[in-house]
Amino acid sequence: MRTYTVQRVPSVSGRVRTGATLLSCLASVLAAGLLLALLGLHPAALGLQVLHQSLANRYGLEDLALLAAPLAMCGLSVSLMLRVGLWNIGADGQFFVGAAGAAWIGLYGPSWSTLPMLALMGAASMTAGAAWIAVPALARLILGTSEIITTLLLNFVARLGIDWLVTGPWRDRASSVTAQSPRLPVAIPKLPRDWHLGGMHWGLAVVLALACVLALAFRFTRWGYELRICGANRNAASYAGMAVNRRLLEAMLLAGAVAGLGGMLELAGTVHRLQSGLSNGYGYVGIIVAVLAASSPLGVVVTGVLMALVLNAGTVLQTQGVPSSAAVALVGLILLSAAVGERLANYRLQRIPPAPRPGQAA
Repeated sequence: MRTYTVQRVPSVSGRVRTGATLLSCLASVLAAGLLLALLGLHPAALGLQVLHQSLANRYGLEDLALLAAPLAMCGLSVSLMLRVGLWNIGADGQFFVGAAGAAWIGLYGPSWSTLPMLALMGAASMTAGAAWIAVPALARLILGTSEIITTLLLNFVARLGIDWLVTGPWRDRASSVTAQSPRLPVAIPKLPRDWHLGGMHWGLAVVLALACVLALAFRFTRWGYELRICGANRNAASYAGMAVNRRLLEAMLLAGAVAGLGGMLELAGTVHRLQSGLSNGYGYVGIIVAVLAASSPLGVVVTGVLMALVLNAGTVLQTQGVPSSAAVALVGLILLSAAVGERLANYRLQRIPPAPRPGQAA
């Protein structure tokens, strides 16, 4: 009789891990379809409707791209810290603070032409995002304080600070809306009309370019190699003479800068005003995006599009009488399934060899 046992393997290939994640996400979608069927709906018809509204027309593609861009930026921010074994739960706060830094330059800065102003706003947003995460970074490196707690709590501080700005000193007094700033005098240019891409702007190219630069840096530079080693085994990295604390600090500051730049792109490319609803939980969904992509910069772009598709599905479900919380529940189910799938990828079913018979050599 053959006997089997489950054994944990020390490491798996990226292909196996990606396959496990995809299968777990597929399982979560099937589970969501079963729940919709139990509610008396038709999951297949709803799925086709989601794909048609998101991918089959210009406006659907525009909405999908404009939603995927901030998700990918926050996902890149989270993935940077995951590379060194840390968690950035505060991408949402850094996103807000970066947008505030860009709005300050746009509203009260010099009256330059569009491109220099956008460059200055981008620099201000990255500086603000990096400064916002500097306190959790120093607390982690000097005091050993968990970056999960500090980055998470600063999200609420950032959100309340933005609420104060847009209802107080930066409020648009010429508008009946009491929770937004005046419209920015500059905006990210739109893509050419003959490209038939709706109202998409060049900020999307910034997201793709940044993902490519990070992917190349992680793979071909000494800095990226040291980040990987510091994330895998800090003791080994320190023994090899690497500046572990310096690399951790660089990764955290760069993560804050990337999330801050995402806030600037959303502000100057899509919303054009600073407001408390600028981020619709992008920083939190960015955690799911980074985890599903296994911290791969180019994978983050792909999973950002997929998560945007899931959130668009929530809008379609609302038109069919399903509560808006259904999309949030689906996102949580995908994250849970991905976490389970990633964990199960490290286990194998192994056959136990039969015990030697009496008098038989072992």
